[in-house]
Amino acid sequence: MTHADFVPPALFVRPDGLRLAYRQWSGMWPTIVFLPGYMSDMEGGKAVALDAWAVRNGRAMLRLDYAGCGASEGRFVDGTLASWRDDVLLLIDALVEGPVVLVGSSMGGWLALLVALARPDRVAGLVGIAAAPDFTDWGFTDADKALLMTEGRIEEPTPYGDQPYVTTLGFWESGQALRLLDGPIAIDCPVRLLQGQRDDDVPWETALRTAGLVRSSDVQTLLVKDGDHRLSRDCDIALLIRTVASLLDSL
Repeated sequence: MTHADFVPPALFVRPDGLRLAYRQWSGMWPTIVFLPGYMSDMEGGKAVALDAWAVRNGRAMLRLDYAGCGASEGRFVDGTLASWRDDVLLLIDALVEGPVVLVGSSMGGWLALLVALARPDRVAGLVGIAAAPDFTDWGFTDADKALLMTEGRIEEPTPYGDQPYVTTLGFWESGQALRLLDGPIAIDCPVRLLQGQRDDDVPWETALRTAGLVRSSDVQTLLVKDGDHRLSRDCDIALLIRTVASLLDSL
C-alpha cells in the first residue's frame, strides 16, 4: 500500500447528485480501468496491485466504486447491473481521454463486456478475471428464482466477507435483460480471459463459452488449473499483470 492509498478517493457527482468514488492516475494511454466484482470495491488486492504496477510503469489507470459500493454513496440494494454499467460509462466518458483497456473481475468481467459493447470506439482491449457473464441465469437454481419472486431478495452467507451476499429482484431482472451468452458478442478488440479451474462460483467452462462467442479473432483464454474464484494469490496477480502488460504492448 502506498501513501496515495491513505488519501481519500476523489468523488464524481452523478446527474442525480449521488457521488461516485474513484482513484485516477495519469500516464501513457490506453488507460487501464479496473471493474470490481459483486459486493467488492476498488481497494481489493488485484485492483491495488495492478494500480501500483501502472504507477511504477507510467501507465494511466482508473479505479472506481459503483454506487452503493466501497466509498461511493448510495445503497447497495438499489444497484442493478444496468445502473452499475452506466456508472462505469459515466466515469469513462467524463474522466478519461483516449482509449481504455478494461480489466473486470467476476461481475466486473460481465460489466466489461457490456461497456465494450456500448463504447466500441473507446475500448482497445479487455481482460476478464473469472468473468461471470449471465450469472443471474446459470448461477441461480429454480428455488432461488422462486424465492426472489416471492421475497424480492435473497441473503446468503459468503466466504469473502462478514456481510451476507444479497441479491435483489431488481438486480436479477437487470442481469437477465443483459445476458450475453445466447449468441455472438459483437466485440472486436483483443480479449484475454483468466479463469481458475477450481472456481466454486464460476464454472471454468464459462470462459471458453465466452471466448467462443466474442466476435474478435484475438481472444486468449488462460486456465489456471489450481486457481480459485478470486485469483488473488501472488502468482495469480503476477499472471494478471503479465497479461495486462502484454496486451498493452501489443496495442
